[in-house]
Amino acid sequence: MINKRLKFIPKAAVLGLLAAGCMLGAVAQAKVTLKAGHISAVGHPWHEALVGMAEDVKTATNGEVIIQVYPSSQLGGEREMAQGLGLGVLEMGLFGTGALQALDKRLIIEELPYAWPTREHAYRALDGELGDALAKVLAEQKITTLSWWESGYRHITNSVRPIQTPEDLKGIKLRVPEAEMRIDTFKIMGALPTPMPFSEVFSGLQQKVVDGQENPLATIYASKFYEVQEHLALSGHIWGSAVLTISTSAWNKLSDEHKAAIQTAADKWKLKERAMIAKSDDEALQKMKAAGVKVTTPDPAQFQKAVQPVWDKYEGTFGKDLMDLVRKYAG
Repeated sequence: MINKRLKFIPKAAVLGLLAAGCMLGAVAQAKVTLKAGHISAVGHPWHEALVGMAEDVKTATNGEVIIQVYPSSQLGGEREMAQGLGLGVLEMGLFGTGALQALDKRLIIEELPYAWPTREHAYRALDGELGDALAKVLAEQKITTLSWWESGYRHITNSVRPIQTPEDLKGIKLRVPEAEMRIDTFKIMGALPTPMPFSEVFSGLQQKVVDGQENPLATIYASKFYEVQEHLALSGHIWGSAVLTISTSAWNKLSDEHKAAIQTAADKWKLKERAMIAKSDDEALQKMKAAGVKVTTPDPAQFQKAVQPVWDKYEGTFGKDLMDLVRKYAG
């Protein structure tokens, strides 16, 4: 099983870096050090919330549990970090669920295009039965779910033309994550989806390797993508969660008191991070408008109709039980 998983990890050097932290507990059992990785920039709500959570855990445990936060893909891309969690060579990670399809395709169900009319619909689903069901899928990969945070609604930027209808996307080379359903979503609308690691997006846009990209507003602003993009379409085509996770092997080594401190902090900062995302989105939009980005607000009806075949294709992949939960909470 280990060999099967290792073949998916492209960089042995990344695993070496992650594994370096795993011996710390053996050196000093009185202190537990957990490395937590994510791909977003310093200043993004993910990072600020993780740092706040780490401080709470340190205080609650009298310094016995230290969470070291590594932003900006310092510990690898999301797929590499997720695989590292399953193998037990990374302790904690905060990921957009699209990156988890390499572990199990069912994990990307909440990223079905135009699934969630409001973010509150998605919160209820992930804080309820859908979140519980997906946590069981992650548990099969030896990953323990702490809480469901937020990535946010995704929107499209490009340097070619304003986007008002699906037809406007035709021929635009759009950077997307390595997520099959995301690729299918944009292919069906005529775009040219181009998978690219997040760490390469800014240079890819700047050097015209790709024409555009799609991300939440807070990410577009924090990563400065707007500096090399002329047009922003408030498409809201996908609402994405961010799942805060810990390696099951690391979790099982913790005392009950340490587990309780981490879970309490994770639940507290889930709510704070969600509020931070909503606020950051509003602020980022105003700042990008002030910087001269041209903003359009497409009618979602045409896009919803265009992506219906994506729902049809993945119905079997996700299974009736999970699809019923999405429809229950989205309705």
